[in-house]
Parts: sequence; structure tokens; C-alpha cells
Amino acid sequence: MFCDSMLDKTIGDILDETSGKYPDKDALVYVDRGLRYSYKDFRDRCNSLAKGLMALGVKKGEHVAVWAYNVPEWVILQFATAKIGAVLVTVNTLYKARELEYLLKQSDATTLFLVKGFKDVDYTETVYNVAPELKKSEPGKLKTEKLPFLKNIVFIGDEKKNGMFSFNEIIGMGKNVSDEMLAERQKSLDCHDVINMQYTSGTTGFPKGVMLTHHNIVNNAYLVGKHMNFSEKDRLCIPVPFFHCFGCVLSTLTCVVYGGTMVPVEIFRPEKVLQAVQKEKCTALHGVPTMFIAELSHPDFEKYDLTSLRTGIMAGATCPIEVMKEVINKMHMNEITICYGLTEASPVITQTKPDDNLERRVETVGCPHPDLEVKIFDPETGKASPPDTPGELCVKGYCIMKGYYKMPEETKKSIVDGWLHSKDLASMDRDGYCKILGRVDDMIIRGGENVYPREVEEFIYTNQKIKDVTVIGVPSGKYGEEVMAYVILKENMNASEEEIRNFCKNGMSRYKAPKYVRFVKEFPMTASGKIQKYKLREMAKKELGLG
Repeated sequence: MFCDSMLDKTIGDILDETSGKYPDKDALVYVDRGLRYSYKDFRDRCNSLAKGLMALGVKKGEHVAVWAYNVPEWVILQFATAKIGAVLVTVNTLYKARELEYLLKQSDATTLFLVKGFKDVDYTETVYNVAPELKKSEPGKLKTEKLPFLKNIVFIGDEKKNGMFSFNEIIGMGKNVSDEMLAERQKSLDCHDVINMQYTSGTTGFPKGVMLTHHNIVNNAYLVGKHMNFSEKDRLCIPVPFFHCFGCVLSTLTCVVYGGTMVPVEIFRPEKVLQAVQKEKCTALHGVPTMFIAELSHPDFEKYDLTSLRTGIMAGATCPIEVMKEVINKMHMNEITICYGLTEASPVITQTKPDDNLERRVETVGCPHPDLEVKIFDPETGKASPPDTPGELCVKGYCIMKGYYKMPEETKKSIVDGWLHSKDLASMDRDGYCKILGRVDDMIIRGGENVYPREVEEFIYTNQKIKDVTVIGVPSGKYGEEVMAYVILKENMNASEEEIRNFCKNGMSRYKAPKYVRFVKEFPMTASGKIQKYKLREMAKKELGLG
């Protein structure tokens, strides 16, 4: 089933090969827009934009940023930049002015594509605030002292914005560039060139630009697809954000590598996902656990026909066993896989197989991908841990980033003697299956006893009243740390804090049972769907009056 050789191809070459094999097959479908591109249409659209970028003066290795949710132009830009060797810099959709300014400056981006806005942020006004000179600039001639590299702003939409090109204007400019000129540029590229720059979340310090190559992400997408038995017959619903590796590597790029159909959801809404799956008869669905929980909990869930589904990926956080059972039984995803990885690893390091039993799909994150070496190291001694012993997961192989952009010291800290340090606490059994126990700094040490949040969360999930839960450590004068659980109850369910505490005390060792329980409606999340535990710790300290 699994491949033991690497693909030495650029993303542009992959797109050309796939569109040559399946020219009339659906490549990109937007249910709400009524948009449907065949692979030939999609390739032609990507080529037109690639030529437009060349006409704009974008050189090989130049940085092009995109600030948008899952619009069609995003995925077209992803492949257009790859065809000319420009580095796509992905911008978190939740960023505000200060974060955008930092990213544009740190990345040396020359060009920014953006939509009008997202949620409570008006992107166009934000850009005008960051670069006030833009309003009076001629498109393509922005000069701002704060951002010396930035010169082109491209608006994705029909409105005309001061100082900005429109997306269609860039397409139009491409008519002055011949197919031969594009082919020549594409031929000059090497699969080991950096092609994608993802910014880490920056929960500890400033965000870092992770430099990934064609080789990194093409092969990761290829192996992820192999683990899903993916083929040109598959149709993948994509509600995860494109700006994250989950969206632009495991989703869009995997589809193009195999000739599958991309069915994106522009902004995640559970009903939009259910509608897209039913209408397009999607065979695969990606998401983080909170997305699957929201879909399963939707009041109209039973009205939708999801029998076309068979596979997909759940990643970004650990999956509760009860949720996995429902995904398999109610959503028909018998071959769903679990992935674990890091942006710095392109991103997937381990993945379960479609025929793994239920326990392995929820208690582990699978085995390492082919051509990767994974070891668990004791964070204190630096020595390899024996089987089933917790330590820091480290990885070596084809998927490791080139480094953090303009941050050589941070790169040296993360990659030591070829080993990428994940900062994730894990264990590996004798069969190679890995368990993620939390972040190294998430482990709770209560009175000298190690408490792994994942284990406590799994137990609390067995309570039929619980919809979602996350566990953190909070300071304690007596024990060093105490266990605290933030709980979301199912609709129309009631429970007291004492009830949840007693439930835990009766079912697990007392030192693992939460001392504190708080009920919430939602967790603070990143745009890619990860729970921000550091924010919960800050909230808990204030609520409980802890130092």
C-alpha cells in the first residue's frame, strides 16, 4: 500500500500532469457559488494568474502573501505562485493590524492579495491603517517606510479600491506574457526550492515563518493520500482553512496529486459542510474534532444523506472515542484516519491506516510515515526513551522545513543534529504507534505525580452529558499544580461542578481528578481549530485568584 520512494517534482509539474490525465474531471467545485472547474479549466486559470504575476514583475523566490478565507482565488493563487517559483506566504484570517504589519515586514512580502474582510476585521481598512500611503498611491507603486518591500496590493472582489489592483486586472495583465515564457520559468524551478511560508501561531514569542519546499509538501500530500487510499474517484469536502497546512497541503494539494475533486467550504458552518457533502456526494471530509462535533450536533444532521462518505482526516487535536464512534457510525466514515504533525514537518509525521481498529484510531495518532525516523527522547536526559515511556517526540527525514525565515538561532533550537524537536509529549509502543500526551509544558505535575491532560479528557468524555472538554493545570501552593477541567455540556443537559468532580473521583485515581470544574459555552480557538490552552490558563488564574 505504501510508497518507499519520493516524488521529485514541482507543484506546477504535478498540476500539469494531473490535468493532462483528467482534463474533463471536476477539479474545483463551490456549491454556494455554482462554480465548477474541470482540471483543464483550473490549470488554465492558474496559468493565466501565473502569467499575470510575471507581468506584474514577480520574480522567482519573491514572497506573495494572501489574506483571505477559502475563496476560489486563494487556491488558484496557490498553484499560480508555485508555477513561477514565487513563495506563497499564508496569512491567518484572524490577524489584526499589528499582526499583519509584523508578518508583512518579517516576511519581506512584495505583494499582498486580500478579500474585503472576515468576521469583525475589515481587511481593506486594516491595510490602509498599516500603510496609509496606499490610498494615494498608484497601483503597484506603493512606497511605505515601515514596509520597504511591499509594493503591490491586489483586491479579491468586484469593487475598485484606492491604490490596489483588482484580481481580474492581474489576470488581464497576463495576456502580455506568452505560454513559452511561463513554461521557461516553470522549467527553471527545482523541487527543493522554498515555495510555501506558513507562520506559526506565536503563542510563545513572535510568529516564525516556516519555509517549506515543493519536495516537502508534495511528498507529504502524496503519503497522506496513500494512507487514505485516495484516488481520482474521490471528492473531498474542505472546511478547514487554506492558510493552514491542513487546508493547503492535506486538502488542496492532496487532491491535485491524485486527481481528486476539491469541494471547499468558504467559511466553516456545520450546515454548509453537510449540504456540500450531500450535494456533491463527497467521499472524504477533513476537519478538527470540534468541527466534527459541530456537524454531528447540528439539529438538522439526520436530514442529510452522508452515505457517500468513506474517508477523511481528523487532526489538529486529539479525538474523543465517543466522537470517533459517531463519525464512523453516523457519518459512514469507516476509513477515517487520524494525523499528527507540525507545520515545521510539512505537516504530517504520523497517521493511522484505514484498517486500524477503533482503539488505535483514538488512543494513538498512528505510525510514522515512510521515509521518516521518529524517536521519543527524555526531555531531561536527552536519551531515547524505551517503548511506552513518555518523552519529547522528535523527527528526522524528507519533511523537515528549510528553517525559520531570517531566524537562524530559532532554527538551531528547533532542529538539532537533523532532529526536529516537536515540544510534544508522546510515547511509542513496540509496533510503532504513537500516543500524544500533550505539549511538554502542558503536562501537569501534581504533588510529584505526572498527570496527562489527554487521559483525564478521555475519561470525562465518557460522561453522556459532556459535549466537549479540555483539561489544564493551574498553580497550587500545596501541590505545585492542580487539575482543572473546562466543560461544554450537550444541549438541554444540566450538571453541577460537584457532579463532574465526583464522576472523576469514582472512575480514576484521585490525583488525576479535577479539583476545579468550570462550564463554558465555547473554548478560545485558533483559526485552524486548535484550543488555546494558554488562554484558558490565564482565564483560570483570574477566576480562581491564583498566582
